[in-house]
Amino acid sequence: MNGPTLVTGATGTLGRAVVRRLLDGAPGGRLADGRHAVRVLSRRPRPAGDVHPYDWATGDLRSGAGIDAAVAGADVVIHCATTNGRRDVDAARRLTEAVARRGGPGTHLLYISIVGIDRIPLGYYRAKLEAERVIEASSVGWTVLRTTQFHDLIARIASAQRRLPASAAVSGMRFQPVDVTEVAERLIELASGSPAGRVPDMGGPEVRSHAELTRSWLRTTGRRRAVLPLWLPGKVGEALRAGANLVPTGSSPVPEVPPSAASEPPVAGRDGGGDAPAGRITFEQFLASGTAARHGSPRVEPQYAAARRRGGRRGPGEPGGHRLP
Repeated sequence: MNGPTLVTGATGTLGRAVVRRLLDGAPGGRLADGRHAVRVLSRRPRPAGDVHPYDWATGDLRSGAGIDAAVAGADVVIHCATTNGRRDVDAARRLTEAVARRGGPGTHLLYISIVGIDRIPLGYYRAKLEAERVIEASSVGWTVLRTTQFHDLIARIASAQRRLPASAAVSGMRFQPVDVTEVAERLIELASGSPAGRVPDMGGPEVRSHAELTRSWLRTTGRRRAVLPLWLPGKVGEALRAGANLVPTGSSPVPEVPPSAASEPPVAGRDGGGDAPAGRITFEQFLASGTAARHGSPRVEPQYAAARRRGGRRGPGEPGGHRLP
């Protein structure tokens, strides 16, 4: 890799983790020729006092302003930005067009997407699927990675109900949450190789009911209250109850939740088959890591915090980190 890596959405949950991992892998944050190894793209100017060793590009994927300058010289573009709606499609189109105009050696464009966007009829999911198709139809080299929901989202859903007398969980719905740091590591691993097209989906190590995940959050935060079932009607509800948000079944099932760790019968998991990657950090480990304190968790267990800093790996020496200031 001779040029910098551009990260869009670099101030978001995943973007921060990607930037941190990239900086961990670049001594002094520099390439061999002295240039910064990482460039971040944001709609806002660089904050005063930000001394992290990366380039800061100001640009807006919604309008296209500043995007040509942001991609100039980049060998890899990791597209983590989202508008949380239909504008994702235009953003993907403007970015791919800017990369195509770049000229010179080909740039590798990586896009983070969501498991089940072709099976769950949500408006945002349709936009993500259309954005994938824009990238696939472009002239640039591309890789698309779909993942399940992050642990952060499950915690936020539970935390949003913390002042209510009872908590609600979608009836019959299961999640396979994955840790954002492990997704960041997978993206960087893919970025180091050639464009691979659509790669196997990535999910977390366990499939758990929404109710059980909610109870786990309540236990960790020291709250005692009922968890009430919430019925989700229509085709969206049908798709979620059928497991459309889980990594498709493969040859190496995700381990069941041990009975000692759950108050409900465990649910067998799924993976993408073959060499499909799977996260190792469980929801309980995420909650205990200290990151979950932002979602109302007061407890931190050091062994889990260390595991998360290592990205869940069991061997020594792996780079860590999650959030940039």
